[in-house]
Amino acid sequence: MAIFEREPVLSRNSKSYIKFGWVRCIRDEEPLDTEESIRRYVRCQIFCMLGSTLFTDKSTAYAHAMYLPLLRNFEQIHTYSWGTACLAHLYRALYCASRYDTKEMDDPLNLLFVWTWERMPCISPVSRHILSPAEIPVAMRWSHSDRSTTWLEKTVVTFRHDIDYMQEFEWRPYEGMIIPGDLHGHLDVYDIVAPLLSFECIEWHPADRVMRQFGFAQHPSPCEYQGTFHWTSIAWRFAECSFMTGQFCLGSG
Repeated sequence: MAIFEREPVLSRNSKSYIKFGWVRCIRDEEPLDTEESIRRYVRCQIFCMLGSTLFTDKSTAYAHAMYLPLLRNFEQIHTYSWGTACLAHLYRALYCASRYDTKEMDDPLNLLFVWTWERMPCISPVSRHILSPAEIPVAMRWSHSDRSTTWLEKTVVTFRHDIDYMQEFEWRPYEGMIIPGDLHGHLDVYDIVAPLLSFECIEWHPADRVMRQFGFAQHPSPCEYQGTFHWTSIAWRFAECSFMTGQFCLGSG
């Protein structure tokens, strides 16, 4: 209630999920005539974006309430590492989708689409070379590109055939990309090898295995990473710290 100023409408099956339609109605009813009204509008918009774009699941009508504490302190919203958490969920979704009995996939598929289109010209909707120069964020140049009728009519069988007989792969899609000045201070962590944490989702970030795409030498990786990581221990310590500080955070940075 502290976020929306009223009791939210929950899912009938699970009291932990809040209905998108209700949140959008609250957002659209805001008069935007005061600072607090504007903040409520922004919180509603961010909550919808978290549940429908960054941390999606197979439900298209509800989002988990666990994200609400992250929106309580308006000044801290921008300090959380949303990209890190989003990547952790994508890695988890890829793992689940690789299982033989899985028929669907959720989480941020837009990231997967852009990653694929930038590297595999044979299945991209348009040639990346006729698009505007790549900038940060890279996905932006694909958002308004026209899809040809031929591409829209492709089937799963067609895409599989194109991948099986692929003749070209772009190994360095970021070459020549202009990095905004405000990101230069964060470049020292882009190649970090560490676990990505987002609530119960913990996934490894093996940046040392993709160094060639950034133009650097890539050394052979050892069979297993040095040191022993007890994932359950990490998860509980992370959760304990989050509850003690009142920040159910995805990691800050």
